[in-house]
Amino acid sequence: MKQVEAEPLGDVEAVSKAFEQEFERFARFYASAGEQSSAARGEGVSLQAAESLLRDLAELRTKHTGKKSELAALKKIIGRVSPADRAAFAQSVQALEASIVEKLDRVDETLKAFVQHERIERERLDVTLPGTRLRRGHLHPVTLLRRRIEDIFVSMGYAVEDGPEIETDFYNFDALNIPPAHPARSAHDTFYTTDGLALRSQTSTVQIHAMQRRRPPLRVLAPGRVFRRDTPDATHNPMFYQVEGLLVDRGITMGHLKGTLEAFVQRLFGSQTRTRFRPSYFPFTEPSAEVDYSCFKCNGAGCSLCKGSGWIELGGSGMVHPNVLRAVDIDPEEFSGFAFGLGIDRMCALVYGLDDIRLLYESDVRFLEQFK
Repeated sequence: MKQVEAEPLGDVEAVSKAFEQEFERFARFYASAGEQSSAARGEGVSLQAAESLLRDLAELRTKHTGKKSELAALKKIIGRVSPADRAAFAQSVQALEASIVEKLDRVDETLKAFVQHERIERERLDVTLPGTRLRRGHLHPVTLLRRRIEDIFVSMGYAVEDGPEIETDFYNFDALNIPPAHPARSAHDTFYTTDGLALRSQTSTVQIHAMQRRRPPLRVLAPGRVFRRDTPDATHNPMFYQVEGLLVDRGITMGHLKGTLEAFVQRLFGSQTRTRFRPSYFPFTEPSAEVDYSCFKCNGAGCSLCKGSGWIELGGSGMVHPNVLRAVDIDPEEFSGFAFGLGIDRMCALVYGLDDIRLLYESDVRFLEQFK
């Protein structure tokens, strides 16, 4: 074996010097036991920076102690050094390796302790601190008014019913005596699915379901969402809330309808509230009427709310058409009934003084907080 002719100890010093130059950036984290705490030695270093230094330290360890390192190369040539210098050279290589490993281990220990300490501090919870009070929510103005309406009619013997929001033509049109050529069936007025179903355009569909499930006498109140192809503006939305009522029994007349709606508005707006009925037309009622009530703000004298007329429109009403009763196998010769409907959104705008019903659906907390 050919012996190494070069000065072997000079190679050890060169490797040591190269390591010390790269180790210098980690020197602040190297301290003998008992000098200071691991956390204190990391003062001024962020958690992310310490984690990055740990990764760099691992790369430095591989570079200077790995199989392809200069230190590994020195260890390979120990047997080729002349016998006179071999012992001293081997000792110097071992000492250098021990020094490098000791420094790397000490810094690694310090950084890991610092990282662990910082993670614990970040995740620590002081159980002695007072709890954070959660903000309590409140009901939406549409829900508040809907519940007021429901309470009034439930006290009058009505049952609150619900039903599907996607319906067949039978429930949305045919059973309500809406003829095939009626504009309401047009895609310009009604939302249709790809398979021919329709989003309900009125909660009258719930009344049909109720009459199929239960036989007269019955009193039904049907609040819920309905959908129409309206362009959104201050008084229209393609989705809005509606409530409809239905009463079917023997001997029901228009007088019962008038008395019911008059009692409703008086309980909602006050005993001084009056009602009036104007002739109208709806396919599912005959005779039909639009219902107005005296303005609750000016008591009928005329103001900006009622546009000077003294009256506010409530909604449509009328006696249930015989064809509607026949569609659900109820004999119109034996039973009669009345129905009515009103828009909750528009009434909500009137009750709370809103000039744009779109405010109800914009989810603006600044607006909704007013209705606590």
